[in-house]
Amino acid sequence: MGAASRRLAVLELVSIVAVLLISSPAAAAELSVDFHAASCPQLESIVRSSVQAALQQEIALAAGLLRIFFHDCFPQGCDASVYLRGGSNSEQGMGPNLTLQPRALQLVEDIRAKVHAACGPTVSCADISALATRDAVVVSGGPSYAVPLGQKDSLAPASLDLVGDLPGPGTSRVQDLIDLFASRGLRDAADLVALSGGHTVGRTRCAFFDDRARRQDDTFSKKLALNCTKDPNRLQNLDVITPDAFDNAYYIALTHNQGVFTSDMALIKDRITAPIVRQFATDKAAFFTQFAKSMVKLSNVPRTDRNVGEIRRSCFRTNSQSLVDFATSDEEGFAASA
Repeated sequence: MGAASRRLAVLELVSIVAVLLISSPAAAAELSVDFHAASCPQLESIVRSSVQAALQQEIALAAGLLRIFFHDCFPQGCDASVYLRGGSNSEQGMGPNLTLQPRALQLVEDIRAKVHAACGPTVSCADISALATRDAVVVSGGPSYAVPLGQKDSLAPASLDLVGDLPGPGTSRVQDLIDLFASRGLRDAADLVALSGGHTVGRTRCAFFDDRARRQDDTFSKKLALNCTKDPNRLQNLDVITPDAFDNAYYIALTHNQGVFTSDMALIKDRITAPIVRQFATDKAAFFTQFAKSMVKLSNVPRTDRNVGEIRRSCFRTNSQSLVDFATSDEEGFAASA
């Protein structure tokens, strides 16, 4: 074989290897912001218009979407497992998820139906959830950020052990929260503080801050206790300054001891996180920059299944499940994640 022939053979071999790499499962699992650019160019406009219309009718959906996204991604990566219904091991039946907002879950399913009608079954519920959450933040006044896309929908829910790792509103030790976040790749204390800033929108019921109200160790907690005594089912704004706007008022409230959850107040009392809280309270741009960065990191929490899954035809069931009428309750209340 001559030199020219050998060079040609080598080039052909390189081309074959390149094709195999591109079509391999590992390569297909790579995320990118333009993952659906060719298969569904109208994806982002469909999601954006749907979220805008929904929030015009009910601004509380922004907090609902944020909490669902966190509860989906934190246990085992962003895989839409939290959307699955039915069966004894459904994530929605597990303690930390019992108060997920039904209408926010339904909104993502409604958007999926529109996207699949326009583009076919090319976009996962996980990707739609990520885009809808980002757009809800923007519509509420918060920052935009590039959403990594290409997630598949999981074939099974997360285990109770993994869901049990979700931080609760009664957590008082900041180091425990820092360690927990670090276990998911969110290793900067600023990630914890910024993602807690999602509490700048949303409401919760008395049962979720009962520990703070019972202590009555400051003026605000005494007010919380009094309000809950009058009406245990009342909805308490998590941001007492601008409850429906995504801004930095949550941090301003913390500097005045007006955090609703014990986990909120822990941030302003801890030597590591208190300076970050004060920075965000005085500099909204710094909060927005860090929140955007931390949301992208949350979007990239490693998948325990290495992104093996499917594009669901319904967010509420796997494609192998039989059609079932999954009725949803119209419960009003929900609690934001810590």
